[in-house]
Amino acid sequence: MLVTGANGFVGRALCAELRNRGYRVRAALRSGANFDISGCDIAKIQDIATDTDWADALHGVETVIHLAARVHVMCDDAANPLEEFRKTNVAGTEHLARVAATNGVKRLVYVSSIKVNGESTQSNERFTESYLPSPQDPYGISKWEAEQALHRVAAETGLEIVIVRPPLVYGSNVKGNFAQMLKVLAKGIPLPLASVNNLRSLIYVGNLVDALILCATHSAAAGQTYLVSDGEDISTPDLLLSLSVAMGRSARLLPCPSALLRLGGGVFGKSEQVERLLGSLCVDSSKICRELNWTPPFSLQQGLRATAE
Repeated sequence: MLVTGANGFVGRALCAELRNRGYRVRAALRSGANFDISGCDIAKIQDIATDTDWADALHGVETVIHLAARVHVMCDDAANPLEEFRKTNVAGTEHLARVAATNGVKRLVYVSSIKVNGESTQSNERFTESYLPSPQDPYGISKWEAEQALHRVAAETGLEIVIVRPPLVYGSNVKGNFAQMLKVLAKGIPLPLASVNNLRSLIYVGNLVDALILCATHSAAAGQTYLVSDGEDISTPDLLLSLSVAMGRSARLLPCPSALLRLGGGVFGKSEQVERLLGSLCVDSSKICRELNWTPPFSLQQGLRATAE
C-alpha cells in the first residue's frame, strides 16, 4: 500500500497503524524529508505536479491512500492562491490517479476535506454526503475539483476511487490552531469564550486512520464518498474544559458576547480564526457506519485525553 504525505501528522499515524496490522507499506516522501516509521519502504518524489515521476513509488502497489496536498493556511501569500492549490491538489492528484491506473493500481483513497461541503452548519443541521457542495475558499474549491477529476479518471480507467472528507483532525503531535490552543491553555491565559453556544464535529487521528484503512480494504467502499467524525459533537467551551482537565489545568473562560468577538476579529483581520471558535460545523458520519459497519475505535474524550497528554 502506498501512502503519500507519509511524513505528515496523519501520514505517520497511518503508516504506523498499517505496519501494526501487518500491511506492506511504501511511504512517498519529498526528497530530504525525514521518516522514522520502521518497516516501511521509502519512495522519494519531487513536488506533486503534472510531471511527477511515480513509477518507482507505484511499482507493485494495488492501493494508494493519497494524503499529500497543498494545505490550507490562514495567511496565504501566493499571488493567486487558487491556481497554486489547483497545481498540486487538482492537477497533481489527477496525474497520480492516471499513472496509478496505468500501473495496475486497483483503488485510490483520496483524503479530501469537509470544506468541500462548506464552512459552517446552522442549528439542527448536519453535513451529509448528499449535501450540495459549497466550498468557500481556494483550498476547499481545489479539493472539490480534485474529487471531480478523480471520478472522471475512474469512469475512464476503472480505477476504484473512495473519497473521505474529515473535519478538523486532532491527536498527538497535532499542529496549527489546535496546538496553539493547547499552549494557551497550558499557560492559563484567560479566554473570552464562556458564552459561546456552538457545536463542532472533530475526528481523532486514530479514528481517521481506522476509517482510511477500512476504505482502502472494504469492497463496498469503491466509488463512495464518506464524511467521517468521532460521532460526538462538542462546543468550544466544553472542548477547552475537557482539554484543561486532561492537562491538569483550570480553564479560565470569561463571558463575552459573540457579536463583540466577531467585531474584534474583523478589526484585527482574524475573522476566519474567530469564526472557527464561534461557529458550528456538524457532520453526519452515519453512512460509513451503516455501509462499512464502521465504529470509531476511540471516543471523543479518549481522543482529547490522548492529545492533551
